[in-house]
Amino acid sequence: MAKNELTRREILGVLGLAGASVALSSCGLGQDPEGVATPGTVASVAPVPVTTAPAMSDSSAAERILGTMTLEQKVAQLFFVTPEQLTGTDCVIEAGEAMEAALATLPVGGVICFSQNIETPGQLREMLANIGRFSKEATAGIPVFLGVDEEGGPLVSRVANSPAFDVATFPHMATIGFTGDVTQAERVGADIGFYLHEIGFNIDFAPVADVLTNPENTVIGPRSFGTDPHLVADMVVAETTAMLAAGVLPCVKHFPGHGDTNADSHTGEAVSTRTREDLDSCEFEPFRRAIAAGVPLVMVGHIKTPNVAADDLPASLSRVMIGKTLRRELGFNGIIISDSFQMGAVTERFSSAEAAVRFLEAGGDMILMPEDLDAAYQGVLDAVASGILSRERIDESCLRVLGTKSVL
Repeated sequence: MAKNELTRREILGVLGLAGASVALSSCGLGQDPEGVATPGTVASVAPVPVTTAPAMSDSSAAERILGTMTLEQKVAQLFFVTPEQLTGTDCVIEAGEAMEAALATLPVGGVICFSQNIETPGQLREMLANIGRFSKEATAGIPVFLGVDEEGGPLVSRVANSPAFDVATFPHMATIGFTGDVTQAERVGADIGFYLHEIGFNIDFAPVADVLTNPENTVIGPRSFGTDPHLVADMVVAETTAMLAAGVLPCVKHFPGHGDTNADSHTGEAVSTRTREDLDSCEFEPFRRAIAAGVPLVMVGHIKTPNVAADDLPASLSRVMIGKTLRRELGFNGIIISDSFQMGAVTERFSSAEAAVRFLEAGGDMILMPEDLDAAYQGVLDAVASGILSRERIDESCLRVLGTKSVL
């Protein structure tokens, strides 16, 4: 086993000792994980009935919990949303009665925080703690994922870029990659993991595992560690394992690789013309290495791969790229989460319900920020009722979510 690479069992052991705390926040316009503002939506669904669940401590406990849950509870666990989407308000900076009622109605699996949700250390800690408490009360003890985009560097660092926080800051990841020194990437993971865990987050949508193969690419650019897939893989593994040791779950992104595209999937279709051989020898290497190191989450991007999957679909909705390639061929058994479903690459072609159902059909597990949360949630329930999605398919993803939460 290479230096800095941990087995899944070892990582779970580390996290079990670390005991990541549970909590989150809420404010105004919703945003996708790369920072584009989009309108929030109101979830007006019927309350999900609460069942009594045993304490989560291992995979067998997760299976027991799954057996106590209603279909509505299971589906709710597959959504990762903003505080604004839950409460229907413009800007959430505290979690009070509105958040408590929202989570009682729709106890989602995860809440993601953006810059508008962050004012002061005390405010953020209290908000996260309250969200965590309300979520556990709504689900009889199931913790909530509390996520943020904290890549390090000046572009995508929600906490470090706030003047109210005195935390470690870093240059672009490209600058760190240029040094060739993996201990610097290790420091990024350790420092970011430390301050996020201390604040109350338990998931970081980082590191960026994209290899910058297209010099015209601006959406990734200096967020990538570089152009050499082996160097990028070394850096990603170092950051991932250090963050895990600090008690925060990293999510590598954006599978199958956003570094070759010359378009921005925030606003429309992004296409990679790479062949399967190209991807195998380059873009997949950081993901393959991160999977071997035990990364618990992989984010799939809205990237078309016409020379690999002839389905005219972004990877985030493709059975070929999710179920066949990432799950079976690369052997990833953790949580597959979509990139934001508020992004133009999805919303220009699919309704919220259709996108959510297609993602789960393709083998994905957690839907990040659907454009219309209510419609997406109901769409999944309707798909189960009509037989488009099986209950077994829902159980499979929910069990992955519960199993990963067993270390929180």
